[in-house]
Amino acid sequence: MKSLVQWLAVLAAARILLPASGVCAEPTVTRDLEYARAGETSLQLDLYVPPEAATPRLIVWVHGGAWRSGSKKDVPILPLTDRGFAVASVDYRLSPVAPYPAQVHDLKAAIRYLRGTAGKTGIDPHHIAIAGGSAGGHLAALVGVTNGSSAHEGDLGEHRGVSSNVQAIIDFFGPTNLTTILAQSTPHGLSVRAPALELLFRGKPEDKIELARLASPVLQVDRSEPPLLIFHGDQDPQVPINQAHELVGAYKKQGLAATFEVVYGGAHGGKLFYTPEQLDQVAGFLDAHLQPAKSR
Repeated sequence: MKSLVQWLAVLAAARILLPASGVCAEPTVTRDLEYARAGETSLQLDLYVPPEAATPRLIVWVHGGAWRSGSKKDVPILPLTDRGFAVASVDYRLSPVAPYPAQVHDLKAAIRYLRGTAGKTGIDPHHIAIAGGSAGGHLAALVGVTNGSSAHEGDLGEHRGVSSNVQAIIDFFGPTNLTTILAQSTPHGLSVRAPALELLFRGKPEDKIELARLASPVLQVDRSEPPLLIFHGDQDPQVPINQAHELVGAYKKQGLAATFEVVYGGAHGGKLFYTPEQLDQVAGFLDAHLQPAKSR
């Protein structure tokens, strides 16, 4: 028979295993959904739907990796399914395979697919947010600030007549102005970003200036942009915090809603950016700006 101390230890361990929200049910996961094809390449996403949520709002997650690596398997915001949000983690063509603008075309195709198939998956097609970290944060911001832009849309997939618009943006430490980032960078940052950008554009940004401008969220902001939440570490050695200031400044200039959270002591990524408290903040931001379908 267990002693009282042993039983207390068992109960304490059980509490540790519970998610922050107290919800134990795992999301329903559908992997490797093909949302489009680019030539012979199958473009796929994984969809996580909370089992107890009626018509859940959707967050499209964009992984990082300097545009040249990474995978939809990396989903640090997945605990948000405990808070009633569906999450779609998207693979897109990486820069060794295809240069910019393939990445943004892929992501917009994924959003069209998710909205176009919402009747089957049960998600709310009216309230879709996009989020990403590092290069994924850049792409999330770019997709978000180019709602309705023919220069960024592309023509992939079977849902071309469906909107690719998103209603909110969450950017974790992403580049925002590819025409200024190298001048702002430390030597370490240059060693990472310069070759990554050269591969993305198939040339140096200064030699591909029109592409670099089209790929810079800061330079695409107008009065119609969706609300923005951005997290950036004050010790980021790869993406200068000035990049976050530039995007927030562009939003403020247009009188738009932008929330800027400095992660003090934060470098470039890691668990410090995805604490339960920060994910609660993401959920609160989405609750404030994306009213669920039942309130429409």
